[in-house]
Amino acid sequence: MNSFCSRRHFVRASSFALSSLALSWLLKEEGLLAGPVKPHSGLNHFDLTPKTPLKPARAKAMISLLMIGGPSQMDLFDPKPALAKYDGKPFPGEIRYDNAAEASSKVFASPFKFSKHGQCGMELSELLPHLGKVADDVCLIRSMQTGVNNHGQSMYALNNGRVTAGRPSLGSWLTYGLGSESQNLPAYLALTSPLGQPLLAHENWTSGWLPAVYQGTIVRPKAPHILNLDPPEHLAGAGQERQLALLRKLNQDHYSKHPGELDLEARMASYELAAGMQTAATDALDISKEPEHVKKLYGIDKAETRDYGTRCLIARRLVERGVRFVQVLNQGQSWDHHGNLIKGLPDSCRAVDLPCAALVADLKQRGLLDSTVVHWGGEMGRLPVLQNDAGRDKWGRDHNTYGFSMWLAGGGFKRGHVHGETDEFGHHAVKDVVHHYDYHATLLDLFGLDHEKLTYKRNGQEMSLTDKQEAQVVKELMA
Repeated sequence: MNSFCSRRHFVRASSFALSSLALSWLLKEEGLLAGPVKPHSGLNHFDLTPKTPLKPARAKAMISLLMIGGPSQMDLFDPKPALAKYDGKPFPGEIRYDNAAEASSKVFASPFKFSKHGQCGMELSELLPHLGKVADDVCLIRSMQTGVNNHGQSMYALNNGRVTAGRPSLGSWLTYGLGSESQNLPAYLALTSPLGQPLLAHENWTSGWLPAVYQGTIVRPKAPHILNLDPPEHLAGAGQERQLALLRKLNQDHYSKHPGELDLEARMASYELAAGMQTAATDALDISKEPEHVKKLYGIDKAETRDYGTRCLIARRLVERGVRFVQVLNQGQSWDHHGNLIKGLPDSCRAVDLPCAALVADLKQRGLLDSTVVHWGGEMGRLPVLQNDAGRDKWGRDHNTYGFSMWLAGGGFKRGHVHGETDEFGHHAVKDVVHHYDYHATLLDLFGLDHEKLTYKRNGQEMSLTDKQEAQVVKELMA
């Protein structure tokens, strides 16, 4: 091209957004891009074509239902009779507070009742009646630990393997290692709340120092769900096709002069899905054609569950179409019940319990649960003592990352299984502890990957999700 208009400027000035960058798809159709590689052979080409795992995989996709803020384990998943015995009395031991200013040493017994569910007899709170209906498909971990008692650091630990920012998220590692089954949809999507962004916002779906092709794509809660998806009406059709043909020629010429240039390949690969995405994404995000009984299953007919039910249903539609990893996120840290727990926790549960249980049941009835991991949990739990002791309507609980609960279903996890224990007050995990890096190693194993061999070379060092921590695959969690 002439010096006054470089190829880069031409592409940037194009009015077709995603459409004009679809030439990478055309390049692939012409065989001009390198083929897929296995993650353990040393990746030197970055795209989202399906990749062969190290060993046969149990899981192919994952939906992570993040409850940022810290759901209270002793009020939802981990009944502790000792709390009732000491209710209102000084805690008979040491407590690690996060907020000492509002701290109290008074034991706070759960105001909610527990009962057994399913053939497995899993004990769950009355706040989770719908989860109880799918208890026989759930693997409940009561012994999670991150060991860092604050939101951001604990979120980083569970999402990117370390307590520091800037590292690739779990979804980015999975798409880096395995690519995507769909070439018409992003491999990794983040579904945010209409009430606002989650705590840490884009850091939840960042690719960190992995190539940007593995970053999550945000799905807006309201239309347009993905920006710049369609060309202007007056340029659609034949006009778009002519421009794509021109860009195809330019890209072919430029690529032929720079074979093996990794940055260029990564940039092109990140848009290889754009040509088909105009129709595929619109279809996947549109639930209007779902049968009414399915919408009702997810609670879309009820105001309190409509939003979360819609996003859970979209998540199912995405993995059904080959998307590798989907996050469903809440606003801010809305599960952070430092105060008003007696009202606030039931409200939080009411919005998500039915949709989350519906997702498990729906995946199962469609034959997708065996290959899809469903994860439910926050970055921490709560303490067994009162916080904000200024009247019952203000009572809450402080942070606790030394022993908390989360559950998983499908993808090779045991069904109807409870793993691990906390102490008699629910403060510390004391039996079969699962650290965040053990959880990651186990997940990768179910996807057919080895946490020590799925690496990326950065500044001369081999980096991984578990990154030299003493991670163990927890076989007891696997079916």
